[in-house]
Amino acid sequence: MDNFKEDKDLIAYCGLYCGDCFGYQGKIADLARDLRKELRQVRFDKTAEYLSSMSFFKVLENYPQCYEVLGTLVKFRCKRTCRGGGGPPFCKMRKCCQKKGIQGCWECDEFETCTKLDFLKPNHGDAHIKNLRKIKKQGIKKFLEGTKYWYAKPK
Repeated sequence: MDNFKEDKDLIAYCGLYCGDCFGYQGKIADLARDLRKELRQVRFDKTAEYLSSMSFFKVLENYPQCYEVLGTLVKFRCKRTCRGGGGPPFCKMRKCCQKKGIQGCWECDEFETCTKLDFLKPNHGDAHIKNLRKIKKQGIKKFLEGTKYWYAKPK
């Protein structure tokens, strides 16, 4: 598979680039897995329990919750791109684009005001809208060569 085809497949229907996603990259999941393993090996739960009795290390009383959070971060792995069925299974944009027979929201005249994209705002700001504008104006090839937004503060 050539790089352009591969990179093109990393553009989600909403305009976000899967290659920039921590879930797709897997680094956070790997680090969380490795840290949990290390913490188990050194029996850090016992250390945290002991040290939490001292005022300076009192926060270690939250160690069980921290370990649990790391376990959740291990699950933040997305091996498939949006186009390959990865990402949120409830994705309205994917379903809408597939129903309309278009490559992505950038081919739709309503993307600037589409409420289906609103659920991305808390996590991405208006990055997806900026990306969609770039793709619509410059095309996929130019978009892939340039800056891609993952989070952009709304104006």
